Amino acid sequence: MERAKRYALSWSGGKDCMMVLDKMKKQQMDVVCLITTAPIETGRTFGHDEKMELIEAQGNTLDLPVHFIRCRYDHYTEDFIQDLNTLKESFSLDGIAYGDIYTDAHFEWGENTAAAAGLKAIFPLRAEPVKAAGMLEEFIDTGYKAIVIRIRKDRLTSDFLGKQLDWSFAEKINETTCCPMGENGEYHTFVYDGPLFQKAIPIHTGKVIESDATYRLELSLS
Repeated sequence: MERAKRYALSWSGGKDCMMVLDKMKKQQMDVVCLITTAPIETGRTFGHDEKMELIEAQGNTLDLPVHFIRCRYDHYTEDFIQDLNTLKESFSLDGIAYGDIYTDAHFEWGENTAAAAGLKAIFPLRAEPVKAAGMLEEFIDTGYKAIVIRIRKDRLTSDFLGKQLDWSFAEKINETTCCPMGENGEYHTFVYDGPLFQKAIPIHTGKVIESDATYRLELSLS
C-alpha cells in the first residue's frame, strides 16, 4: 500500500493558511510541518512582520513543528529553496501547500520553488476572484477566530485594525473596493483560536505602527 503524501504548509499565521490546513485535515491529507520565512534583517516574519514567538505559539497549539527559513531579502528565493531541500529530507516531503487564491505571480513562484526542490506545489484555495466573498464567509463559518493586524493605507482606514473576522467585518469589507479575502495585501490577520487549536492563544494588542505603506497592530502573548 502506497504511503500517504506528506506536505509542508507555507505559514504566515493568517486566515488563508489556516483555511488550507483545515481543508487538508478534513481531506485527511498529511501536513507534517509549517514553514514561515523570517528575514535575518528583521527577526520577524516576512509575510506580516509578526513576532516569531506568536507563530511558535500557533505551532504548539496545532501540534505541528514550525520551521523558520532565516532568509535574506536579496537572496530570498535561493534561501527558500535551500531550506526546502533540507526539509524534504528531514520530513520525507512530497509537496508543499500554499494559501494563494488567484494571483498568477504567486502560483508561478510557488510552483518554481517547489520544483527546484523536487516537490509538488498545491494551492487548495485556488479560485476565481469572484469567489473571494464566499471564501471569507466560509472562513467565518468554520469557527476560527482571527484579528486584523495589518492594513494597506491606500486601501483601508486604520479603524480596521483589531477587528475580528466576523459577519460585521464581512459586511464592512464588502462595502469597499478591496478583495474580501485581502488577496492583494489589503489586510492581514492572525488566527488565535479555532477547531484545530488545542487551546486559544492568549494575545494582547499593543500600539499601532505606521510605515510608508501600512498600519500594523502590534501583538504580544498575554
